[in-house]
Amino acid sequence: MRASSLCLFLLLFVFSPFSAAGADGARLERIARAGEIRIGLTGDYRPFSALDEKAGEFSGLDVDLGRSLAGALGVRPVFVATSWPTLSADLEADKFDIAMGGISVTEARSKIGLFSEPVLSDGKTPITACANVARFQTLEQIDRKGVRLVVNPGGTNEKFARAHIHAATIVMHPDNVTIFQEIVAGRADLMITDAIETRLQAKLHPQLCAVHPDAPFDRAEKAYFMPRDAALKARVDGWLEGLRASGELKRRIGAWVE
Repeated sequence: MRASSLCLFLLLFVFSPFSAAGADGARLERIARAGEIRIGLTGDYRPFSALDEKAGEFSGLDVDLGRSLAGALGVRPVFVATSWPTLSADLEADKFDIAMGGISVTEARSKIGLFSEPVLSDGKTPITACANVARFQTLEQIDRKGVRLVVNPGGTNEKFARAHIHAATIVMHPDNVTIFQEIVAGRADLMITDAIETRLQAKLHPQLCAVHPDAPFDRAEKAYFMPRDAALKARVDGWLEGLRASGELKRRIGAWVE
């Protein structure tokens, strides 16, 4: 091979997307050097994560699991606030090393980063005033003029609503923490969100009932979202498998959901 051809080959290899495998482990090395793993959380999606803005502290299932992951890596956890509209952009901007907090696996996100093995499987289902449960059993019943469906922006709830709701009114509400109060107050008729969230919010708001949470409209896997570093993914997957095999993952999920 001539010298000019060899140089061209090397340049193509270095800048080719397939050479990314050469960077595997770089993220893990940086985490080890820093002595911390930065974990992105939206802080507005119970039971996965909730942010107490006054105290500046996160709590929830994935806060507990984030601490467990950090312990497995021998570093300390640092929780970083993100949001559903900016989640992917924040990952690309290197604002955190991994995103947790009830993230659904989607094609768009998979083009940007890697997902861990699934933590759990869930699906979209309605939550409404208990008196209205019979009214909103199907998408056909929901997608009618006069029905007000409240939605938080930027995530899979909005994506689902835009794909399936055309006649009903979609009411955007920017705060996923207070969004259920819109139904309680009568400013919205229902919300469609993940079944795990409807179960918890029905407990927090006795006026509200989850509509067939055991038979949601669709199914999606929830997993942890991270940069394209296969070595980091392998460590996260190994940690998850250990929790699952020991029964610890099921126990932790049950502690926050049941």
